[in-house]
Amino acid sequence: MTTHDHGPHSGHGANGTDEESSPFAELMGEVMATAERFGHRQHVQLTWLAVRRYGTTAAVDLVSDGIQRTARYAGAPQKYNATVSRAWIELVGHHAGQLETADFDAFADQNPALLDKKLLARFYRSSTLASDPARTGWVEPDLAPFPWQQAGG
Repeated sequence: MTTHDHGPHSGHGANGTDEESSPFAELMGEVMATAERFGHRQHVQLTWLAVRRYGTTAAVDLVSDGIQRTARYAGAPQKYNATVSRAWIELVGHHAGQLETADFDAFADQNPALLDKKLLARFYRSSTLASDPARTGWVEPDLAPFPWQQAGG
């Protein structure tokens, strides 16, 4: 007998109960409540919600771990790319920090570049993002610095 009984689902294994109540699962549920599919816009919305609630630094781990778990669960762990995930989260975080709005549609309207799936091509060569170091860890942009890196003091 454990002291961590999670109700009727507690018999479904240790991972099942933790997954159902994770912050990532809650964010995903919130985004999917008004969406028919999980496309790029929903991905950006989930990231925006995570950044607003937990801050960019915490959102990097939360969203990246959630996406990596989802890719593994879908039988496609090779689709996860650590650099792509972190770069998107930091870009969304940067823009969210410049615009305080509680409405995602307004945020998206004022930051249309974030809805462009090819946005990272402004900062990275495709060969860089496809490399093992980028897939498994963090690689700095090799075409252009991110907006917050351009400030120069």
